[in-house]
Amino acid sequence: MSSTGHCFDIGAATSNSLREFERRQRKFATEHQIRPERLDHLPDPHILDQFNVFCSEEGVAGNGALMRLAPVPLFFHKYPAHAVLFSGLSGIITHGDRKAYDACRYYGALIVAALQNETKNELLHEEFYSKHESWFNNDPLTPEVMKIAKGSYKRPKGYDAGIRGKGYIVNALEAALWALWSDNGFFETGALNAVNLGDDTDTTAAIYGQLAGALYGFKNLPLKWVKHVYAHSFISCLSKWIIYEGQFWQPKQSILNTRLPDYLSNLNVVIVSQSIKEPTEDSTLTPKEKSASSFEKPPTDEPSKKGKSNYPGKGSTKTTTETRSRRASARPTSATELSQSGANKSAKTPVQNVSHSEHGLHKEPQRTPKKSKQNPDPNSPRKS
Repeated sequence: MSSTGHCFDIGAATSNSLREFERRQRKFATEHQIRPERLDHLPDPHILDQFNVFCSEEGVAGNGALMRLAPVPLFFHKYPAHAVLFSGLSGIITHGDRKAYDACRYYGALIVAALQNETKNELLHEEFYSKHESWFNNDPLTPEVMKIAKGSYKRPKGYDAGIRGKGYIVNALEAALWALWSDNGFFETGALNAVNLGDDTDTTAAIYGQLAGALYGFKNLPLKWVKHVYAHSFISCLSKWIIYEGQFWQPKQSILNTRLPDYLSNLNVVIVSQSIKEPTEDSTLTPKEKSASSFEKPPTDEPSKKGKSNYPGKGSTKTTTETRSRRASARPTSATELSQSGANKSAKTPVQNVSHSEHGLHKEPQRTPKKSKQNPDPNSPRKS
């Protein structure tokens, strides 16, 4: 998925975690007498429970965990508590700090809420966490992340008021939310706001784009930008398929036994509140989803006997004969766009050509951002 055909500009934390993962794979294959090429196709999921996927050292809190988050809440959005949990787990696989875990949980919750048609004001409300506390399993955010959730990014002067798009995940989260708060309802304005902060421009804009895309919808992205994105047709198709496949996933049990690093041992058993009702066909889908997924039966608490779990012991994507038949007769529609809520909100956020001078973007703040990333060209390759 690299626009150049090879990996470039990879973060140190992600690179180190990948190397550690490969080392553990080789050791695991030797100990269990498994050919390396068979590691991705193990018939017994219980074997995988013995493999520790958390490959980061303690205290790593870079922004790389947050910039790749969107597919997780997109897939699990029907089950908000699971979406929030797995958003956090996806981050600490490579960035093993509690702040990275909580930043990903909080941002994942915002994306899920956007997909459920919550407004921008509701997403950025200082009581968002308290109103969605059950999604977080009543597990408080770290003070640094909670401060952001309370609105620390709401600073009209932006950069001059201390907003920075740095590599530290807390700074990056704050900068992305400031870009959303100050975008006047236009994706293009927010992306430019993020980039104009300087420092780690592409990552800050990528973090902003995940939530803004879920909020405003695919149809409200600037067409002049979309057509220049590398493999944009493939990315669009993959985004639809993530949501489509997510419609078939359901949790196996209400208690998720997770295996976390020792420094997060207080989270080793995560209990999903029993007060969280399993979603039904009508209660969790947006209006466009309801028409697109009417063939699906409401999920039940009974685990699929034939389903293979993407997260062993935690949930399954049904693969019964009935489900395979439904999948064969159905295909993703325009309803499964990156944000189902986009069409419903298009009247509020019409696509317009944003005037840079009108929104005060014609002047760069007084700072010295990284030269390689200053005034980025939208046609230039981006970090994949």
